Amino acid sequence: MSERTWENTYDLSDTQLEDLEEAETLMEKMDLSGAERVLLSMLEANPQCVPVLSNLGYLYGKHLSEFENAVEYYDRVLEIEPDNAWARDARRRYSRYLNRD
Repeated sequence: MSERTWENTYDLSDTQLEDLEEAETLMEKMDLSGAERVLLSMLEANPQCVPVLSNLGYLYGKHLSEFENAVEYYDRVLEIEPDNAWARDARRRYSRYLNRD
């Protein structure tokens, strides 16, 4: 694995980092099912992993237009990190597409 130029804030293992990179590469290649499979597998192993939850929110919101799922994943991020501005902004963006009675 190449040397990182950013801080591993969440103390992810090398395997987790490689899996996240794979999921992001799959998204870039528009292999959305593959990316979803990788991320859901990671989530099963660690349900509180903020980077995985964030990537799932992004996948469901940006690529799949499944806004309710996106909002749910961003809600989970905010339960863990209430001050996560990126998740709060993304949740707000995708919430606009939901019918709230």
